[in-house]
Amino acid sequence: MPSAPSWTRRGFLAASAVTALGLTATGPMDAAAAAGAGAAPADEFRVLRERWRELMLGTGFDASAEPYASVLRRTGDLARAHRAGMRPGPASLWPDAPFDPPAGITQSYARLHTMAQAYAQPGTGGTGDAGLAADVIAGLDHLHDRIYHPGTTRYGNWWEWQIGSPQLLLDTLTLLHDHIDPTRRAGQLAAVDHFVPDALLGAYTGTSTGANRVDLCRVVAVRGILGAAPAKVALARDALSPVFPYVTKGDGLYADGSFIQHTWVAYSGTYGYVLLDGLGRLFSLLRGSSWEIADPRRQIIHDSVERAYAPLLYNGLMMDSVSGRAISRGVQTADPRRLPQGDHQRGHALIAAIALLSDGASTTDRDRWHALVKGWIARDTTSPVRSDPQFGVADLARLAAVDDGPAPAAPEPVGHRIFAAMDRAVHRRPGWAANIAMASDRVSHYENGNGENPRGWHTGAGMLYWWGRDHGGDQYTDGFWPTVDPYRLPGTTVSAKPLADNEGGGWGEPKPATRWVGGVTDGEFAAVGQHLKGLGSTLDARKSWFCAADSVVCLGAGITAHDGVPVETVVDNRNLGAAGTPRLTVDGAPQPPGDGWSQVYERAHWAHIEGHGGYLFPGGTPLTALRRSRTGSWRDINTGGSPDRITRRYLTLLRPHGTDPADSSYAYVLMPGVTPRALAAHARDEHRLTVLANSRDCQAVELPSQGLTAANFWSPGTAGTLCVTAPAAVLVRRRGRTATLHLADPLRAGTPIDLLWARPVRRVTAHDASVRVLATGAALRLRVQPGTACAAHACEVVLG
Repeated sequence: MPSAPSWTRRGFLAASAVTALGLTATGPMDAAAAAGAGAAPADEFRVLRERWRELMLGTGFDASAEPYASVLRRTGDLARAHRAGMRPGPASLWPDAPFDPPAGITQSYARLHTMAQAYAQPGTGGTGDAGLAADVIAGLDHLHDRIYHPGTTRYGNWWEWQIGSPQLLLDTLTLLHDHIDPTRRAGQLAAVDHFVPDALLGAYTGTSTGANRVDLCRVVAVRGILGAAPAKVALARDALSPVFPYVTKGDGLYADGSFIQHTWVAYSGTYGYVLLDGLGRLFSLLRGSSWEIADPRRQIIHDSVERAYAPLLYNGLMMDSVSGRAISRGVQTADPRRLPQGDHQRGHALIAAIALLSDGASTTDRDRWHALVKGWIARDTTSPVRSDPQFGVADLARLAAVDDGPAPAAPEPVGHRIFAAMDRAVHRRPGWAANIAMASDRVSHYENGNGENPRGWHTGAGMLYWWGRDHGGDQYTDGFWPTVDPYRLPGTTVSAKPLADNEGGGWGEPKPATRWVGGVTDGEFAAVGQHLKGLGSTLDARKSWFCAADSVVCLGAGITAHDGVPVETVVDNRNLGAAGTPRLTVDGAPQPPGDGWSQVYERAHWAHIEGHGGYLFPGGTPLTALRRSRTGSWRDINTGGSPDRITRRYLTLLRPHGTDPADSSYAYVLMPGVTPRALAAHARDEHRLTVLANSRDCQAVELPSQGLTAANFWSPGTAGTLCVTAPAAVLVRRRGRTATLHLADPLRAGTPIDLLWARPVRRVTAHDASVRVLATGAALRLRVQPGTACAAHACEVVLG
């Protein structure tokens, strides 16, 4: 008999939305919407109940065709195993799912819901089995009588009582509605009212914000529909309104596309998904009814598809930097399907949520979103979307309808996005993408909690993810997190000082006392910077990334520490898979491929990893290269993870700074996909890149062939032709006889900044309202009122 799934705090959101247990949805049913619009109140509740049922079970698919037939058989197999394993007792319904901790309650409701689906869906082998339905009802009664009733005082994790358990209970009541007598149903609904009182949807605070608020509204709305309580449905509808507007602090969506949950954690990939998926379901459920969600600010949610989510989806995967502690989940111990929960699975779930949301979007939005979905599906060859076993038949049917539809597949975009409110940046070029993860006094170093992600210490220390044409889709998917050295994450500058599991506290509490984190972009190129303070160490550094057409120029300066341990910058740490042996070439000389090899180079000028890309070291740099196999398990970084040991090979490039460095620095250039010959030519080209400054006061570069000058000023000062009167990030792009200048204030001080560009300027042709032109002629002088959101302020000029 299969063992029971291991459920995490958010595992049930997947189970109730996108897993192979089938808790998935199709889009709004137009006929049902039309019926609901003109129905009498009692009939309207029936219409909404049936609509919710269809959102769970799906429509428009052939149950005998693949992949639906296999999914339905799997649901039936799992339901039979659960049914056979029921052993009602005083403190459990299944022996391996005790009611304390309360995760066992939610786990029990999840199993009953699987059994209800096997009864309600075709092709499961349990369809219409009256005995199966009776066993589900008996299980519901046991949970109600023993634990989930108004006489119980809540204990343990609040989420289990207020979201996980009631969502699954209500969904099961929906599926078996005609088999449950009104008195029994009323008792079950009274339990929901006890644990999810209307007051939870009053003030927008505490745990009732962001994605959690959407989940709570779902509970109250479905409870209102099942109990024919119009006031409940109206309350849920109205309580969604605080979720829609952009926020300027705390949980929710920001105007720059950031999404924060738990106050300090970048969370677009998990909680952000929960919000998007949950709203898509509620929009569909209530559309055309007396309780339609008509708040015009719901358009912000539609806008977020392309503003907040699409930039972080790359060839079907969701970038790990915005998934918080979920990066540690991997394969869960007791999940009988042993499904991975990596970046591709999170990406696929978001893709399905976008397809769901598109059903209620405008024709223009829907066509664009369908093109995006088709493009992601077409390009994800690492983990094909349409055969992802996490999906139930409803999402599979919806994705198939979009993928087989008339919209052309959209290519991956080219451009740059800075998500200033969550300290993240994404740089996209033809054939590759990079993602920078930072931390500040606004955004945590990392999040841990519920036994998850205890060693994510340095994920906010300037981690530089990148994906190329080859090996790009599996770089962080293939066993990366349980096997990578957590002190050597790519791009980071770190102290070797040992840290304890959960160092600094849980739930995003560890935050550095730094404010200058962010940057400026013109939408294509960027200057990004981080004042880094080490977690649990005295490390202090300035890090910059200048993102250009074919590369990311990486500078570090002011690297200082006094903990008595070494400090190093991890140029890269490539996951080579279980057996990869790509050739490493350093300054034209191939290096040995054997595992366990290492080499120290006193002054390396370039290095190339076959099938991945290359690195330039302007002027040469000390470099250490390592080939190491590393073994670990998901259990090492998540108490619910599989204990199975896995091994992956790594090729690591390090810039050592020594023990207790004082004002050390580094400079290297990442060039994804470059050939060794081209890399060698770039290394010989003395005019390709000029490092104008690399100190604790300023970091700046010039790439003449790309018309780019960029600078991060940590203090007022001068770099090349640029001078500022306050800390700022500046980007200058020259195109023939014209140029654009962009400035942002990552300190978010809000005070005016004067910018001098010592180049002849004939005239200013355009500028933002926040920019005042003080002088043109022999030099350009601007005064910028930057605000406090690290926004870019632009000026366009004709050169003299």
